[in-house]
Amino acid sequence: MDDVQDIEKAQLIMTLRSMGILSSKVLTAIEKTPRELFIPKHLSHYAYENSPLPIGYDQTISQPYIVALMTEKLDLKSSDVVLEIGTGSGYQTSILSKLVRKIYTIERIKPLLVNAKICFDKLKLTNIVSKCADGHLGWKNMCPFDKIILTCSTPMIKDNLLRQIRFGGKCVAPIGKLNGNQMLKCITISQNEYKIHFEDICEVNFVPMIKDN
Repeated sequence: MDDVQDIEKAQLIMTLRSMGILSSKVLTAIEKTPRELFIPKHLSHYAYENSPLPIGYDQTISQPYIVALMTEKLDLKSSDVVLEIGTGSGYQTSILSKLVRKIYTIERIKPLLVNAKICFDKLKLTNIVSKCADGHLGWKNMCPFDKIILTCSTPMIKDNLLRQIRFGGKCVAPIGKLNGNQMLKCITISQNEYKIHFEDICEVNFVPMIKDN
């Protein structure tokens, strides 16, 4: 099974290259992260297909290409401190953890966060801090962050989140309505003042960010 998965993983990396993922650091992080660990066991034979998969609680693990694209667009540095909103399975978190100094991650669904933390422990990832909370609020007492990534959609990105990013930082987020058009956007904060620039990346389909009741 390991040999088969190694072949499938190599094929996935070649697919990502062919789709325009150029960062060797991002590709290496994906190659070294066992996606099968983050999905239900009965779906493990789909682990290295370039497609999203269900992980329970009406949530999904994202398509590897989208994970790679979002990671690449963040333009990460090894010294970065990153906020992730939407831990989900923990797959994206684990890839980010290999590329940055520290990552703070928020998940609203507690059982998903418990499972993700088990995966982090298995992989001996020690630079991840997590909590179960409403992602709309960000993580104010730990900001400013160099980068923020949203792995769930929101109709609009709120100012209170963007103001948790350092000058010169970035946010990558899917913006749009549930079951409607969503656009993956890269939002850059200017170097010396709070001015923002939006770049459209591609159309996507993410589950929505969950609010507190």
